[in-house]
Amino acid sequence: MKTIRRSLFIIIIILFFCVNSTLAYRSSTNYIIHSDSINVGGIDENSANYQTRDTIGEIGTGEMASSSYRLKGGFQQMQEVVISITSPNDVNMSPNIGGVSGGTGAGSATWTVTTDSPSGYTLSIKASTSPALKCVSGGCNTSTDSFADYTPVGSNPDYNWGIDNADSEFGFNPYNSADQVQNFQNDSSNCNTGSFVNDEKCWYKFTTSNQTIAQSSSSNQPSGSDTKVNLKATSGSSHLQVEGTYQATITVTAVAN
Repeated sequence: MKTIRRSLFIIIIILFFCVNSTLAYRSSTNYIIHSDSINVGGIDENSANYQTRDTIGEIGTGEMASSSYRLKGGFQQMQEVVISITSPNDVNMSPNIGGVSGGTGAGSATWTVTTDSPSGYTLSIKASTSPALKCVSGGCNTSTDSFADYTPVGSNPDYNWGIDNADSEFGFNPYNSADQVQNFQNDSSNCNTGSFVNDEKCWYKFTTSNQTIAQSSSSNQPSGSDTKVNLKATSGSSHLQVEGTYQATITVTAVAN
């Protein structure tokens, strides 16, 4: 008797979007000065809604430009926010999932966001298609075969990953020990409540709209802040997933607040 083994190979392609400004600055091992000025005084003033920064007696201020260069002279002219985000490699989820027997493939990617913005940053994630994980080649049909987007039990993320045996689904959870948003925090059994942050807890579905996964309210340079995104796809033991290569394109966006 000949045994035929069917399996499916899942490749997750991760893309990123980076908001970045480049400035000239002075730096050492421990400090960075993005801009300085020569003047006789100045003051910062704050209220509940506004902030002003004044300098007195500053010389050589203003903006000058040519076809190749731009010069911003003076402390006030130089006040620009810098933000950067790293670019992780594509994620090949493993192990392969049996088309008949089912199983789970998993993987992860980490982004580091660094900004000097005094108001911090916001990091969001979205998928390019709905459902996110779709057939791209092999024996599967590129028009119809896919993994459904993960379905949590209620409106909040599920504390533990779990699907029905007759289904196949794909989802994610973010992990950032410092900047995790409330929706992905937990009380050791439920998500969107409590203040605990755990790796591989609070699973949710991708959508084609941005979902905030990490956020801060202050500068984090020079060390930055890491956000790990765990990815998981499961085909239930009673579900027949057509053999082939399945792919999702995910966009992660960092914006200075």
